Amino acid sequence: MVFKALTIAGSDSGGGAGIQADLKTFNALKVYGLTVITAVTAQNTVEVRSIYPLPAEFIRYQLEAVAYDIGFDSAKTGMIYGEDQIDAIARFFYENPKPLVIDPVYKATVGADLTTSKAYEVLKHKLIPLATVITPNIDEASILAGFKIDDIDDAVKAAEAIAELGCETVVVKGGHLKGDRVVDVVYRRGRVRFLESIRVEGGTHGAGCSFSAAITAYIARGLPIDEAIDRAKEFIIDAIRFSESIGRGVKPVNPLATLYRDSERFRIVSMLEEAMSRLEGLKNLSKLIPEVRSNLVMSLPYPRGLEDVAGYPSRIAPYRDGVKAFSKPEFGVSKHLARAVLELQKLGFDIRSAINIRYSEELIEACRRIGFKIGFYDRREEPEDIKKIEGATIPWGIRRAIENLGGCKPDIIYHMGDWGKEPMILILGRDPSEVVDKLETILKAIGDN
Repeated sequence: MVFKALTIAGSDSGGGAGIQADLKTFNALKVYGLTVITAVTAQNTVEVRSIYPLPAEFIRYQLEAVAYDIGFDSAKTGMIYGEDQIDAIARFFYENPKPLVIDPVYKATVGADLTTSKAYEVLKHKLIPLATVITPNIDEASILAGFKIDDIDDAVKAAEAIAELGCETVVVKGGHLKGDRVVDVVYRRGRVRFLESIRVEGGTHGAGCSFSAAITAYIARGLPIDEAIDRAKEFIIDAIRFSESIGRGVKPVNPLATLYRDSERFRIVSMLEEAMSRLEGLKNLSKLIPEVRSNLVMSLPYPRGLEDVAGYPSRIAPYRDGVKAFSKPEFGVSKHLARAVLELQKLGFDIRSAINIRYSEELIEACRRIGFKIGFYDRREEPEDIKKIEGATIPWGIRRAIENLGGCKPDIIYHMGDWGKEPMILILGRDPSEVVDKLETILKAIGDN
């Protein structure tokens, strides 16, 4: 079965918001996307240079064309520039009722107006009464409710006021309110609940578009309204966290991040198994295994935490004159190495894989002769406040090693241990194959292969 969702919005030439963000979101959530374009904008991450609204009659033609042949399970609106456009859209949905999500766009992320005050009044009285869900941000909710929103209590009152316009569910997004956490207000049929999350770092260009598009996609897939909203919230957090580092202004969200991550799981396990097969064929590798044993890890792209790094739960043990892993790779089983590759990616390096081997000056000298970039940190210098935090030592050490390396991308990071801590060398790479290549080069340099 093919699920279909329609977006009625403007085109963003920068690709970060509008129709473009909506289609990426639909694709990520396995929903076929249809479009009705209301305006063509000349914009980027810094500014909106120009807006070219399409005639209301042509919007009606687009609606009729997609409805007549392909059809759709749900729809959303974004940027609608003029009163006549809103009137045409409202008339269509009055005649052809479908689940409708309204993102009442007023301004672009960069500050430009994307509609008119007159059009917003028409939106309030003609289109909002047809809405299944409406998703205003704090500023938009203030305009629709008719009063300024300063806190969560105000947001609840605004949601109630907007619901009185006739829509079924109101989601007042709390991202513009101050605080370490983001609290969204969901008002549905007289019941209030709150969606609370951490305030993630990242770009927000297109966040409102992608959030409402995700709700629309989940509704198209048949999810109940509350579940569609909850899952859309989870979706947009990742899209913001893994926003695209492009342009000179507000970074666009990345709706495809989740899709990329999920598609990589099987490939990463296969790559680890192939690399492990190579390791098991290396003679004399057993002498490089530390007391705590080794591990070989690789992370998903756009990792959220330890659960997104795969490794060997049994670790890698000496076996005769070689090594062996007595388990299959799994996600979420590594801590130390996982924290290392996670921190390196946070610092902007395309390093997703690593293996740990025992420290010796001979090995470090071999790495220098090879020409590897080598980072070092001294665990004895770790601040006491860092030591008290579970899991903070490795990220601190990685940052210190990169500082000592002058910000260069490392091939090797090592430390010489501390009280009760074994000295260790980390071999780093983009993937397990590159890591094993470097390990083989080291073995040859010390004359063991």
